[in-house]
Amino acid sequence: MPPSATFLASAGEFPAVPMPFFLERVSAGFPSPAQDYVDRPLDLNELCIQRPAATFFVRAQGESMIEAGIFPDDVLVVDRSLTARSGDVVIAQFYGELTVKQLQLGPPPRLVPCNQRLRPIHVPPDADLEILGVVTHVIHSLRK
Repeated sequence: MPPSATFLASAGEFPAVPMPFFLERVSAGFPSPAQDYVDRPLDLNELCIQRPAATFFVRAQGESMIEAGIFPDDVLVVDRSLTARSGDVVIAQFYGELTVKQLQLGPPPRLVPCNQRLRPIHVPPDADLEILGVVTHVIHSLRK
């Protein structure tokens, strides 16, 4: 990857780290009575990484994807083995620069920011564009 990217790591094979996973859902509206029933342990590797050998992590910068819930310093989980479809959020290398955008296959094809203040990037047929992977998960902290 070019030095402009903040490449964190490849997923590889990590040991399982089971954490309690409660069967009861948490209300995002009105409070509901708490339940102490644990369904089964949950491993975040199992939840976020389907293909470890094809997965890497990268840190987002900038505000072009804030309306998609991707904020500066978020960690993106990216799967290289997925074929990008229209509407996917992808990591693309466009004329040597890395960017995270929503892919629209068109016509014409575009890399679309999810920030109304920014304009889409139109991709000409002869463009130097490589899709490096599909973003499958976003990890960000709510506590700064």
